[in-house]
Amino acid sequence: MDPMNQRPPTRLVDACNRHLNYLRVSITDRCNLACGYCLPEEAVPRLAHAAILRYEEILRIVRVAVRLGITKVRVTGGEPLVRRGVCDFLAELAAVPGLRDISLTTNGVLLTETVERIRSAGVTRLNVSLDTLRPERYRAITGRDFFGRVWEGILAAESLGFQPIKLNAVVLHGVNDDELIDLARLCWDHPFHVRFIEFMPIGRSHFAGKPTLLAPEIMRRIAALGTLIPVPRSEHDGPARRFRIEGARGEIGFISAISRHFCDRCNRLRLTANGQLRPCLMSDCQEDLKGPMRSGCSDDDLAEIFFKTIQCKPSDHHLSVGEPAHVCCQMRSIGG
Repeated sequence: MDPMNQRPPTRLVDACNRHLNYLRVSITDRCNLACGYCLPEEAVPRLAHAAILRYEEILRIVRVAVRLGITKVRVTGGEPLVRRGVCDFLAELAAVPGLRDISLTTNGVLLTETVERIRSAGVTRLNVSLDTLRPERYRAITGRDFFGRVWEGILAAESLGFQPIKLNAVVLHGVNDDELIDLARLCWDHPFHVRFIEFMPIGRSHFAGKPTLLAPEIMRRIAALGTLIPVPRSEHDGPARRFRIEGARGEIGFISAISRHFCDRCNRLRLTANGQLRPCLMSDCQEDLKGPMRSGCSDDDLAEIFFKTIQCKPSDHHLSVGEPAHVCCQMRSIGG
């Protein structure tokens, strides 16, 4: 076939034949916590209000993405629940034809007062950051005394039938690794998916360059609770390797970006709060959507930016334990 007569692509398939159907959408770089693994010692300037995408702009981008094969959207931040009007936005997002999976990542601080509206908006899946079960340690990690509020919000979400509720714990050597068993046991009494995440060198943080506890060691310690039985992957699964333990109501997962990366099956793109489309969390490569959109571009023009972006999606990353950060942007500005 003459290349000049080939029809343009209509689906997001990259050079490694990865079918990209998952878009993570950061709606703000603001957060009501100050976690040591997310923030550097020095202050990081916040985005100006005008630099952040308006909700109607995000919805337009999502509609274009769905046309190209995106079927799953996760709303992130910063902390998404600090943005005014977020529940109304979630309802509009849930009404976008073609989206089959909509979820929300939150630190849980504002969950109690918003969880009913989130559920009414059509969101049924939650990820909640929970690095410790000890209130005093929670304050040390996050800089805030909010553990009780977060746990209350998690239980409120459980009572309303959110399924699954994924509890994400970043494992920090010498900080919370003595709680691995306690965190894992949460899936006995509750149908939670407890997920242990290797610390990733993104941007600058208090923990950069410190020893990293990797998934094989985390799994070895948790295996004291029982045999880890693999759970088959489903279409919309994220990067976690999922397991169950006999008798547990929930699951345990491991996100091993350093020790066993999952680049070969990565199906994600990321939209930052200021309108940059990123093909990979571990790369600073990005393409601007906001500028062209505010200059009057068409939906077809936006689609072309999606296709341009996926061409620079790397085949894998080369992070190693103890290396300095390869990504300059802070995690809260990317929507990791």
